[in-house]
Amino acid sequence: MAFKDLKQKKWFKIMTNMYVLVLSVFLVWMLFFDTNSLLIHLELRKEIKKLEKTQDFLKDEIARDKKIIEKLSDEDELERFAREEYYLKKKNEEIYLIEYEDSLKVKDKE
Repeated sequence: MAFKDLKQKKWFKIMTNMYVLVLSVFLVWMLFFDTNSLLIHLELRKEIKKLEKTQDFLKDEIARDKKIIEKLSDEDELERFAREEYYLKKKNEEIYLIEYEDSLKVKDKE
C-alpha cells in the first residue's frame, strides 16, 4: 500500500486534520501529564474515601468515649473502673487475681 493510497482513505484524512491532532495532544496532556490529571484525581478520590472511613470510625470512638466519661462521672462507677482496669485498691485491702489456664500464655516445650 503506497502513501498515495493511504492518503485517499477517509480515516487518514480525519486523523491528519490539524484540529484532531491538536485535540488529541491536548486530551493526552490533560489526562496524564498535567498537574490536575485524571490519575491524580483518582488518587485523591481514593484518599478522600479512606479519610471518610477514618472519620466515621473516629466519630464512633468519640461517641463511645463520651458514654464512658458520662458513666465515670458517678463516683461508684469511677471506683469500679479504677479497680478493674488499673488494679487500684484501698489501704489495708488485699486483692487476689484469679487467672485460668486457658488465659495464660505458656511457652511450648519442645
